[in-house]
Amino acid sequence: MSNLIAIVFDDEHTAFEMRTALVKMQKEYLIEMEDAVVVTKNQDGKVQLHQAVNLTAAGAIGGGFWGTLIGMIFLNPLVGMAVGAGAGALSGLFSDIGIDDKEMKSMAESFEPGKSALFILVRKATADKVLDGLKEFAGKGKVFKTSLSKDDEASLREALEKVS
Repeated sequence: MSNLIAIVFDDEHTAFEMRTALVKMQKEYLIEMEDAVVVTKNQDGKVQLHQAVNLTAAGAIGGGFWGTLIGMIFLNPLVGMAVGAGAGALSGLFSDIGIDDKEMKSMAESFEPGKSALFILVRKATADKVLDGLKEFAGKGKVFKTSLSKDDEASLREALEKVS
């Protein structure tokens, strides 16, 4: 079972920096994330989701491959590729994996303009090493919401919310 963690920052850049640090830790097999989305709210109050994976582009690439393959069978690979890429892009546009976009947007409505948040869906993690790797973010963020156990949430709050 995965755990949802949402951390809010007072600027628009720290959430991106933390996501980058977590991706680095994922490459070191310290954490396994299903999804990591940065949500920003600009000065005009517009909420924007910055997905780690562009599903529309991924769908277009996958659709283009399958369209070319099917097009080769029917002796028209270019048309097959174009139709497949269009269908793949459309399916990628309408698919939502990981954290629910509507939920993130509704939570972000309560943020003040100029703030950002990092929403992470964690499958598993080596908690002590991940918290140690996030020391540079101590005092920069506030835990907004989690589905962690009380003890794990307290450890996360202590690591992120204390001022060094």
